Amino acid sequence: MVKGLASYRRCIDRITSAWPAFTEKRKARLVQQDRHGVAAEKVAENIIEDLFTKVLDWPLSDLNNPVDYADLLLTSLGVKYLLIETKRPGALAWNRKAVESALNHAVRYAGEQKVRCVAVSDGYMFYAADLVHGGLKDRVLVRLDSPDPPTDLWWLSVHGIYRPRDDFESHGALNLLPDAPSPQEPEIPLSDTALLHPKYKIPAECFGYVGNSGKPNTWKLPYCNADGSPDTKRLPKAIQAILSNYRGVKVSGIPEQAIPDVLVRLALAAVRAGKMPHQTGDPAPAYQQLAAVLEQLGRINEITTPRT
Repeated sequence: MVKGLASYRRCIDRITSAWPAFTEKRKARLVQQDRHGVAAEKVAENIIEDLFTKVLDWPLSDLNNPVDYADLLLTSLGVKYLLIETKRPGALAWNRKAVESALNHAVRYAGEQKVRCVAVSDGYMFYAADLVHGGLKDRVLVRLDSPDPPTDLWWLSVHGIYRPRDDFESHGALNLLPDAPSPQEPEIPLSDTALLHPKYKIPAECFGYVGNSGKPNTWKLPYCNADGSPDTKRLPKAIQAILSNYRGVKVSGIPEQAIPDVLVRLALAAVRAGKMPHQTGDPAPAYQQLAAVLEQLGRINEITTPRT
């Protein structure tokens, strides 16, 4: 257990003691947004810099910006650990579509630089995830305006970033965010520079499996529309493409060890569409089979247990 580590206890003490000063400085940085109605992306970058060097234990010399289009890259002894995409204050919180659009860029840059952990932030929220089997496995989702110090930040510390987070229920943290922006927050469209699949015309996050975010020919099983909503025509086909050849066989270039994560990803989309057996009295066979396989794999609770 990480809580028994001396590095964990020291970091939690640091987060707890530094958080009040961080929140006050963050408010001061955001005054210009109140004054002018908008603040530049640089303000969010400054807030993130304070987060990692004042609240967490990263030396300022380990923060690099920008690096090959990445807004911020955290390195230690030359090893790249975390790539962060920042947006102007208020541009992401709490709009899932805007977050996913920013993540699309972060994942693409991470693929090009072989970085295994990505994050996005606008100075209000901070979301970080590990790249696992072509998808995202939640690492941290915190509010930077929280009055209470978020101890989950330890997983982004110098001694936490390289450890796999197995205590956090994977997949679906972004499902906690609403699809639509609030009236005060204009929706951010998908950038013209986002890499799209040449056939399907959708970005990497719309596929069940992504071998390399910079190579569309490694993207398998389209299941979402460009706006992030489940594609109810393609979703059951994606499920069947795996389950018809499941049990130890690589399906369309997808590694066997990636199959459980891909199935959970597809199931979460099915939940959003209201198609799974626990949501409807007459589920289609593909969704019944999917639920049965997830039960067999011990992953069914990841789609049926309400998140709090």
